[in-house]
Amino acid sequence: MRKLLLYSACLLLTQCSKCKDNDPTPEEQLPPATQTGANTFGCLVNGQPWTPQGSDGTANYTVSYDLFPSGGILNISTYRISGQGGNDFQTIALWAKEIQSPNTFSIQNSSTAAASFLDRKTNCYWSSTDATLTYRRGTLTITRLDLQAGIVSGTFAFTLYKPGCDSIRVTNGRFDYKL
Repeated sequence: MRKLLLYSACLLLTQCSKCKDNDPTPEEQLPPATQTGANTFGCLVNGQPWTPQGSDGTANYTVSYDLFPSGGILNISTYRISGQGGNDFQTIALWAKEIQSPNTFSIQNSSTAAASFLDRKTNCYWSSTDATLTYRRGTLTITRLDLQAGIVSGTFAFTLYKPGCDSIRVTNGRFDYKL
């Protein structure tokens, strides 16, 4: 009887591991990187999938592009509410200026692009323009800027650290928006 129970337990454990083999990877849980105006946004935050979620009465994902003679200004703003409490709230914001065509912008000590992340649960706010940051690396790449079709798409990744908060590592970022 004991052997039967042991074999049954081994069989169950084997079956559970097979289920995990079919689970999507964190990258597979993100929206695809498109350039069609699909109104999508996603990234990995410290290795975990992050997409806009919830509502506080305003849109949880907005993009604006304002044209100026020296090039346009792009603002991307998104938030995620992951629970019931007011502290279950995170935001990601990106901006770049002097955009005239698809291009890559560095957020490192740059006055032409920036990235930020707010996590109310940890009460930490990281901004690449914050002088208290001791580490800032990253890029924002515009892969499509089609004003005729009203589509802006791109990719991004950044790592920010400041004393008193863990580092925030955003990777595999992608956005695609119909203006």
